[in-house]
Amino acid sequence: MNVDDVAAALAAEGYLASEELATVVFLALDLGRPLLLEGDAGVGKTELAKVLARWTGGELLRLQCYEGLDLAQAVYEWDYPKQLLHLRAGGAEDDLWSERYLVRRAILRAVTATDGPPPVLLVDEIDRADDEFEAFLLEVLADHAVTVPELGTFRADRPPIVVLTSNRTRDVHDALKRRCLYHWIDHPDFEREVAIVRLRAPAAAERLTRELAGLAAELRDLGLYKAPGVAETIDWAAALAALGRTHLDEAAVQTTLGVAVKYREDQDRVRAHGVAELVQAALDRAS
Repeated sequence: MNVDDVAAALAAEGYLASEELATVVFLALDLGRPLLLEGDAGVGKTELAKVLARWTGGELLRLQCYEGLDLAQAVYEWDYPKQLLHLRAGGAEDDLWSERYLVRRAILRAVTATDGPPPVLLVDEIDRADDEFEAFLLEVLADHAVTVPELGTFRADRPPIVVLTSNRTRDVHDALKRRCLYHWIDHPDFEREVAIVRLRAPAAAERLTRELAGLAAELRDLGLYKAPGVAETIDWAAALAALGRTHLDEAAVQTTLGVAVKYREDQDRVRAHGVAELVQAALDRAS
């Protein structure tokens, strides 16, 4: 397998990767290293992990990070109701802390998976987790192991494919970055965005697809709080196609703006700039 094979395999699953992204994915798979993807929301970070799971056949184990995430949600916890029933039935206390009552969450499931292809562990939006959880993750990434005090250490016989994503709401610690291969996913250029939207929203007319890619580029130049990503362009193309639209005009954008621009302040800025002017600029880009 080489970089071209990776790019072709991703494309076959509906993901058009740049040469740089295909290269870092190839290296992550070949070297067995975690992959840290950063970029704005909607550029395809999470989707890449989903595509990797479909391509490799490995189970996708997604851990959505948030402030306050702890081991019980991320790694494991004990099934206390079952333990209580065990005691009420006269069971021995020594049997309480056995794997029978262990509830495996995403990380422990990834470490202990034995059947089928290696799972894909997606640690989504790691920048939203606390420092303490990030520090714990260092051990997992370094040793592919999880310690359960009552049972000992579980170590992966074959490391999972690990993808971490960050929207960069804060900087991820250098120690975590050192354990990963890193790639920044930027918004695609015009022609690549056209190709992506054509692939993911085939019902949209070719002319409409090009015009929407041009409009998305114009909106990203406005300095919005949340500029539309390629995911929003895809949704917008599908929505306008469902409405029977084959090209952009001011009315179409006005009535469907919320498909892609999802903050009121951003919508106000778009309208203040002038929807007609933005549409004309998009048509110029598309021509």
